[in-house]
Amino acid sequence: MRFDVITLFPELFEPFLAHGINRRAFESKQVDVRLWNPREFAEGNYRRVDDRPFGGGPGMVMMAEPLWRCLQAIRADRGEPESARAPVVLFSPVGDRLDHGVVEQWSDSPGAVLLCGRYEGIDQRFIDACVDRQISLGDFVLSGGELAAMALLDAVARLQPGVLGDAGSHQQDSFNPALDGLLDSPHHTRPEAWAGPAGDMPVPEVLLGGHHERIARYRREQSLRLTAERRPDLIERARAAGLLGRADEDFLARLK
Repeated sequence: MRFDVITLFPELFEPFLAHGINRRAFESKQVDVRLWNPREFAEGNYRRVDDRPFGGGPGMVMMAEPLWRCLQAIRADRGEPESARAPVVLFSPVGDRLDHGVVEQWSDSPGAVLLCGRYEGIDQRFIDACVDRQISLGDFVLSGGELAAMALLDAVARLQPGVLGDAGSHQQDSFNPALDGLLDSPHHTRPEAWAGPAGDMPVPEVLLGGHHERIARYRREQSLRLTAERRPDLIERARAAGLLGRADEDFLARLK
């Protein structure tokens, strides 16, 4: 898959693409990321890409024309037919919330053109004419779309075959269908007893016994407990979808 990123700050992506376990996906081109700076498509000695908003107000607005020329160059480079053009995705507070379901859709797609806005925003005419979808990380505002683009790329990359050390690792992630969309259970590692600030803190005994069924049930219950405490909406969603069994419901009832 190929993602073309339109950004005024391509240098922000360089360490992101070169470090961490997900770099395997980027280096192998399983997730082919190409960076495009709209300033290179602007006119004049100063390569201006923004101007003051009509009607007044604070800040600057990214101009439509440099973005349009940049997008045209991407289209030509991708060589796609008109009927199969990659969608243009803008990261914006008005977009749909990015969640695991959205990530799974993109992880099994040919890719997209990711548009990272800056300043006060982007000329609405370009959005109306060229943007196919808008995505938000949550109810807050960032200085630009680069961090949001990295979040999407990171989440997509780790779902690609062979990227993680264990092929089943992502199936234990929070929100994954393998966990019925619940939060992952807590994890423990060596030492068996940690002399922490609260005193001696041992690993739960069930995890040391080697009884796989008991361990699986314990982890399921801890997942249910954590989700009920922190994200009860996910419990209700799983219940509505018929994903909670009798043992799950009995455990949740005991929690109450």
